[in-house]
Amino acid sequence: MTVIVLMDGSEASRQTLAMARMFGEPHSLRMDAIQPFAPDALAAALAEAVEDTNASGVFAPGTERGNEVLARLAARLGLPFAANCISARPGDPVAVTRQRWGGSLLEEALLHSSRPLISVAPHTVVADTGPLPSQVEVKPSAESDLIVRVSDHIEPSNGGVSLTTAKVIVSGGRGVGSKEGFAIIEELAGLLGAAVGCSRAVTSAGWRPHTDQVGQTGTKVAPEVYIACGISGATQHMAGLKGAKRILAINSDPQAPLMLNADYTVAGDLKEIVPAISAEIRKRR
Repeated sequence: MTVIVLMDGSEASRQTLAMARMFGEPHSLRMDAIQPFAPDALAAALAEAVEDTNASGVFAPGTERGNEVLARLAARLGLPFAANCISARPGDPVAVTRQRWGGSLLEEALLHSSRPLISVAPHTVVADTGPLPSQVEVKPSAESDLIVRVSDHIEPSNGGVSLTTAKVIVSGGRGVGSKEGFAIIEELAGLLGAAVGCSRAVTSAGWRPHTDQVGQTGTKVAPEVYIACGISGATQHMAGLKGAKRILAINSDPQAPLMLNADYTVAGDLKEIVPAISAEIRKRR
């Protein structure tokens, strides 16, 4: 059996490929095969690839773009779509376990479909290390499928360090106190070569742009180290941290949810602790 995998060159794509191999011989369609990004055009290309190869299923990384394309493909084909799965067992029906409510709970479900459409939640499956599958041919897109497309890119305000690829992230919450209060967060991030992140409360207050927001309604991250300064740890924020290897929380409230879930904690005034960390780093260089 043949399956189609939507890939973008990321680690999440490799994780998706690992699950897809359980269902059949994978063929790939690259996310950048159509430029600029146009979800309807990609959905149309996937539908055509499914028809040409008689594919038994379609898989995509559970990213914003991956989920958007598969949702549009599901609408075109009139088939159900299981998003953000962490496991799937071939069969009729397909048994899936998927993340709900931003990853705060897991749902076990049965996917009744002749052609399952599945996206794989990032950082939940061991990445495939085998050879990349052969690519399907992509034909020119119809003009009607290019109505929705990316028209411009805005450079991030965090010095070019992307939240999605950063090895270290220094993030600030309401406890930072103000827009100007982020100066000490940016200083520490600069010393560590890190990206600057924030909580939803910060973007709601207008202290940082939405592109810096980590969480369910922001960016889901997977750094080696996540340093949370003055962030209480609401469920929607925690949903964005599931891929973090280590979490260091700095907060004046030792009972804050993030403090209780962190690997390392420092209880106290972040306005004293963060500059002290920066000073110690400078001293050791």
